[in-house]
Amino acid sequence: MARPVVLGVVGDSGAGKTTLNRGVVRILGGSGQVSYISGDDYHRYGREQRGELGITPLDPAANHLDVLCQHLGHLRASEPILKPNYDHRSGNLGAPSYVRPNPYVVVEGLLNFHTERLRDAHDIRVFLAPPERLRRNWKLTRDCTRRGYTTHQVLAELDRRERDVDTFIAPQRAHADIVVSFMPTDSDDPARLDAHVILRGTLKHPDLSPVLGLEGEGPTLALGEGPTLARGDGEMLLKIPGDMDPDLAAELEEAVWARMSYASRLRASRLGEFTIGTELHRSESLALVQTLLLYHLVSTRATISAGDDPHVWHPPRGTGADSALHA
Repeated sequence: MARPVVLGVVGDSGAGKTTLNRGVVRILGGSGQVSYISGDDYHRYGREQRGELGITPLDPAANHLDVLCQHLGHLRASEPILKPNYDHRSGNLGAPSYVRPNPYVVVEGLLNFHTERLRDAHDIRVFLAPPERLRRNWKLTRDCTRRGYTTHQVLAELDRRERDVDTFIAPQRAHADIVVSFMPTDSDDPARLDAHVILRGTLKHPDLSPVLGLEGEGPTLALGEGPTLARGDGEMLLKIPGDMDPDLAAELEEAVWARMSYASRLRASRLGEFTIGTELHRSESLALVQTLLLYHLVSTRATISAGDDPHVWHPPRGTGADSALHA
C-alpha cells in the first residue's frame, strides 16, 4: 500500500490555517481519507504553566517537537499513533487520541518547519503570511468568540508574543514550497480578500501560463481584471484578486482540474467556503488556493502509488513504535 502524503501548513496564531485546511479535508473525503494533526496538541505545558514559566507557545522549548517528528514518521510508515491533545478553551492538556494513518495527513501548527527533520517529514510545505493587522483581527475574533478570551487578554498576548514571532515563526517562511498571503482590499466584504501566492521551484506546480500568460508575455486574461502570473528567481508569483469575475475564477480552477483528471471524482462546489460566527461565506481566492493544494496532494499520491516516491524520508534512530506511542 502506498504511504500517506503529508501536507504541512504553518503560520502564526490566527493566520488562517484551519480555514484553509477545512475545505481541502472536506473534498478529500473527511476523516476516512485524512489524518488531521494539530501542532498545538504537542504543547509541553498548559496555559497556566506557561504563564508561570514566562514562556509562550511559540517557543520550541514549550513544545514536544521531537514527539511530533516521531509521530509523523509513524504515520508516513502507515502506523497508528497516540496523539496528545490540547484544549484551547481550558488551556489544559488532555488524554491522548488514537489516530490511524490515512492516505492523506494534514498537519497544521506554529513550528512544524522549525527543524530540518520536521521539514523533511512533509511532502508539501505551505506557509501562511497575512499582513499583521489582518491576522490580529482574525485572532481577536476567533479567540474572543471560540476560546473564551477577553479582548484585553488577546491584545496583551499578541504583544507578548512579538519577539517569538520574529525569532521562531517568521524564519520558517524560507522553507515553504508555497507561501500564501491573503490581502485586504478596499472592500469590507471578508470574502473579497486578494491572495498573493508564491510558488517555489521546490515543487512541480501546474502550468497555468496557457490560461494566465506571464506578465509581459501577452496573458490570456487581461492584467488588472483577473489573476496574474509573474516569474521570479526560482519562483512564480500568482496574484488572485478577491473581486474577480466568477467566470474567470472558474476558468482558472478548470485549468488546474484538467491537470489532475485522474482525481475528477473529488470535484465539488464547496471549496472556498468559510464561516464568520454563524454566517457562511465563499471566497473565490480561497477556492483557488485550495484547488492548488488539492492538485499537489493528489498528484503526489499518484506519483507515490506508481512507485516513484519523490520524497523518501528516514525517521531518526531510536524512534520505534513504543517510544513514539508512549513519549
